[in-house]
Amino acid sequence: VLSVAKALSIQAHPDKELAKELFKLKPNLYKDGNHKPEMALAITEFRALCGFITLEELKGVLVDIPEIVELVGNASAKQVLDIDKQDGAEKVKYALRSVFTQLMSASKEMATKSIAKLKSRLHVESQLRCLTEKEQLVLHLEKQYPGDIGVISAFFFNYVKLNPGEALYLGANEPHAYLSGECIECMATSDNVVRAGLTPKHRDIQTLCSMLTYKQGYPDILKGFPLSPYITRYLPPFEEFEVDCCILPKGASTVFPAIPGPSIFLVFLGKGRFRIGSREDIVTEGDVLFAPSNTEITITTSSELQLYRAGVNSRFFHTAL
Repeated sequence: VLSVAKALSIQAHPDKELAKELFKLKPNLYKDGNHKPEMALAITEFRALCGFITLEELKGVLVDIPEIVELVGNASAKQVLDIDKQDGAEKVKYALRSVFTQLMSASKEMATKSIAKLKSRLHVESQLRCLTEKEQLVLHLEKQYPGDIGVISAFFFNYVKLNPGEALYLGANEPHAYLSGECIECMATSDNVVRAGLTPKHRDIQTLCSMLTYKQGYPDILKGFPLSPYITRYLPPFEEFEVDCCILPKGASTVFPAIPGPSIFLVFLGKGRFRIGSREDIVTEGDVLFAPSNTEITITTSSELQLYRAGVNSRFFHTAL
């Protein structure tokens, strides 16, 4: 369970090939050679930055936010503004990569100065008009991380709001930052993180800017699909994991059928009974249980019970057949 009270860093996780390279070159910073796809399943309203905005939205940012143009330079800004719909995807990617790298590489002194100007301008304009959600977010981030280049770079990213029960998945080399709220987070076995903003920790801006996919557009939101009246499954496009959310009303019961892989259960709320074969355990909020593969699990409750199951993505077993 991840509870975000203060924005977490702007970061990305390397793919397997890059992870192996980083682990070899900088084992003190990158602790293993695996990738780290992940998924955040909202428990409360959950907010995040994820992926780059569209080309047209980016052009609007460069027109409306002069402080960004000051940091990236007129040439980089013009390169983006001059792109039209007929230009190929590689040209768009090159221009986005160029302008984003220029922004993230700005000196601390320049970033602090431009963010101060942005803050002052927005405070004046807030007396004349309603600030956009992104502008309000940037001012909020500035309070948490004064002078941090990640504050102004937020204009480049999609501002995602998840309702409870919605999920966001993040593949390799995709920029993101969790901003606020509580979620169930599930990921592959790795601790590799490349950070570039909104953090006092080590930043590897050169690696981050070179590794990103630079895909543009709003990310897919998973709403899950029902397995039974009480179980909803979230199936990201990664073979490592899937997550089930089980919400049992008072007096109800449900069965998790036997599957080829092991599972981990987290009891989030309430109290109930967890039965595997002839063994039965009373479970309560905060309990974590391991279920071996090929095991049927029956769960009952005399009060409301909410739990989550994480296991190997069922697509993996279908592919392996």
